[in-house]
Amino acid sequence: MELIAFYFFSTIVLLGAIFILITRNLMYSVFSLFLCFVGVAALFVLSRADFLAVAQLMIYVGGILILLVFGVMLTRPKLRSEDNTYANYVEADNGRRLWAGGVGLILFFLLLSVIFQGNFISTEQHITAKSTIQTLGVELMTSHLLPFEIAAVLLLIALVGAAYLALHREPEHK
Repeated sequence: MELIAFYFFSTIVLLGAIFILITRNLMYSVFSLFLCFVGVAALFVLSRADFLAVAQLMIYVGGILILLVFGVMLTRPKLRSEDNTYANYVEADNGRRLWAGGVGLILFFLLLSVIFQGNFISTEQHITAKSTIQTLGVELMTSHLLPFEIAAVLLLIALVGAAYLALHREPEHK
């Protein structure tokens, strides 16, 4: 049953990623990205990494994806020249498709060779389900407290800097 769920969510992630690449409508791309993020969170749940699944949903789906949706919805798209309606399409130069495809194929075969050279052993042992949240919480608040606090201070500095820049957007004329 877990294998079927794994293949199902993997297929959702791959199809969503492919649709992001081939569609020209930005809103369709954002919703395909939503499918990818939810599929990755489901794969984290299947691999019993519940903290990563919740973080995936909270950070990427709850934060970054909503920011992208508002960014797409609140920016004024270009007028289409033929019928004077607003278009929500991406116009990109496709002159480097051959190079990008070649680099993509090289990376694909490189990663495929690494996978085939790996020595993956199935132990047939039953793994008991254990939550990782308590372990991560204890580690973050004991042995990794200093990096955690440094990251919090850096994020606070970035937030104060962004607020300062937002308040002083227009330069003063002398």
